[in-house]
Amino acid sequence: MGIREAIEADWHAAAAAFVWQREMGAEDLTGDAPVSAYDLPAEAPWSGRAAAPAPAARPAAAPPPAPEPHPAADPVEAARHAAAGARGLEDLRAALTAFDLCDLKKGARNTVFADGRAGARVLILGEAPGREEDLEGLPFVGAAGQLLDRMFAAIGLSRQSPDLETALYITNVMPWRPPGNRDPEPAEIAMMRPFVERHIALAAPEVVVVMGNTPLTALTGQKGILRARGHWIQALGLPVLPMTHPAYLLRTPGAKREAWADLLALKAKLAARG
Repeated sequence: MGIREAIEADWHAAAAAFVWQREMGAEDLTGDAPVSAYDLPAEAPWSGRAAAPAPAARPAAAPPPAPEPHPAADPVEAARHAAAGARGLEDLRAALTAFDLCDLKKGARNTVFADGRAGARVLILGEAPGREEDLEGLPFVGAAGQLLDRMFAAIGLSRQSPDLETALYITNVMPWRPPGNRDPEPAEIAMMRPFVERHIALAAPEVVVVMGNTPLTALTGQKGILRARGHWIQALGLPVLPMTHPAYLLRTPGAKREAWADLLALKAKLAARG
C-alpha cells in the first residue's frame, strides 16, 4: 500500500470514528475524552461581569384587621324604639309587623294586632293568639273568644258596638301564636311590653281588663291571676281589673261565678266614672 492509499485509509477511519461519536451524542471534540452537549454544566460559564444581586424580598403585607363584631341588638331596646316612633295605631301595627327579633313570628301565620273600636272605654288585654286567632289574624275568635263576647254582652259591652260608650277594644300581649299554645316566656313578654304600653296609650281607654297571667305580668310584673282577680290595681296610670282567662273558665266552669262578680265590678266602675 502506497503512502497515498495509507493517508486515505486513515482519513476514512477518522471520519467513521467522528460519525460514530456524533451518533453517541458527542458533537465537539475538545480533548481526548468526549463531551456531551446534553449534559448541563455544574456552573454557568463566567461572563466577565458580576452577577446582579437578587432583588430583596418584599415584606408580606399585613392582613387587614378583622372587623369588630357588632353587638347583638337588644330586642327590648329595639322594641322600645320601634314603639315610641308610632304616632297612631296604624303606625304601631306597621312597626309590630316589621319587628323581626321575636322568634315566635317565624312560626306564625299572622300578626294579630287588635279588634273592636279604638277609643272604647274598656280595653281587654289577653295573652296570645291561639290556632283560630292565628288563622284569622284577630284576637279572641275561638271558643274562648265566643265565651268572652257572651260575658261582656251580659253587661252591655261589645266589640261590634259603634258607640264608644258600649264598645270594647281587644288586643293581646303577644301578637304571634306560641308553638303548641304554650305560655309566653318571660323574655318574650319583656320584648313585647313596649308595644303593649304604646298600644294602650294610643287606644286611650278608661279601664283595662287583663285576662290571664301573661297580661298581669306584662303590666305589673306580678304573677298569680287567681289571687289577683277581682281586685282593682293601678298600671300605666289606669285602673286595671285582673280576670281569669275565658279558656280557664271553659276548663273550670265553677269559676264562672267569680267571673260574673268581676264583670259586675267592671260595670260599677264604669258607672262611677260617668
